[in-house]
Amino acid sequence: MRVVIAEDNALLREGLVLLLRSAGHEVAAVAATGPEVLPLLLAHRPDAAVLDVRLPPGFRDEGLRAALAARERLPDLPVLVLSQYVEQTYAAELLGGGARGVGYLLKDRVGRVDDFLDALDRVVAGGTVLDPEVVTELMSRQRRGDPLAGLTPREREVLRLMAEGHDNATIAAALVITERSVHKHIGNVFLKLGLPPTDTGHRRVRAVLAYLNA
Repeated sequence: MRVVIAEDNALLREGLVLLLRSAGHEVAAVAATGPEVLPLLLAHRPDAAVLDVRLPPGFRDEGLRAALAARERLPDLPVLVLSQYVEQTYAAELLGGGARGVGYLLKDRVGRVDDFLDALDRVVAGGTVLDPEVVTELMSRQRRGDPLAGLTPREREVLRLMAEGHDNATIAAALVITERSVHKHIGNVFLKLGLPPTDTGHRRVRAVLAYLNA
């Protein structure tokens, strides 16, 4: 796998390079500022991009903007975005439009090597991955009119695992239930969130967006 990294913290940037190379991946290029990112992605057309949300010069959302711009030019580019904190707006914008092949992880997850590499693999395979801590915090922010209010505790558990990018078999194993039960719970989630059967290709992503945009 060829990867482009964008991270302004030199220690973390070099750590990502070593981690990816030790896992057998090729680091095609590295960037330390926002303006560098898009040209590098267009020049190298990597298999994946790992980008910090906030990059110089403004330390606002330069990495996210670069990711969104790159996906306009390279729609199939898998993007794994890293953030220091849970930022709901960034997660929702990254996943907007039923996007696939995207991930949003907290930087602490990089230190959990297996989790980080697994998330990257799932994003490259076209999955949608949210950090478990991001999911937990977002799902705890219940508001009046919350579209998740009608979900049962089990359906919320299933949705949480869907948001982390797990398939039905993994969800079944995690909850110690059958895949048939998982399929039923997911169907109930789709129904209660008003996701039409005709949208089968993106309903899992739209279910995640339902609470990100709540």
